[in-house]
Amino acid sequence: MKNRLKVLRAERDWSQAHLADELGVSRQTVNALETGRYDPSLPLAFKIARLFAMPIESIFIDEEG
Repeated sequence: MKNRLKVLRAERDWSQAHLADELGVSRQTVNALETGRYDPSLPLAFKIARLFAMPIESIFIDEEG
């Protein structure tokens, strides 16, 4: 699943470590999310959406749909 996480993070001038702290996950998890190697759980996706004040669909792009 593609996502806009890296772009959104960069727009705020946040490091991966800062975003990880905000989400309560490891920096490695943020890296895996950004590179598409890991799809977030639904609770994590909601947490990311709340953090960026955006709908989940604006952050994560379903490639099958």
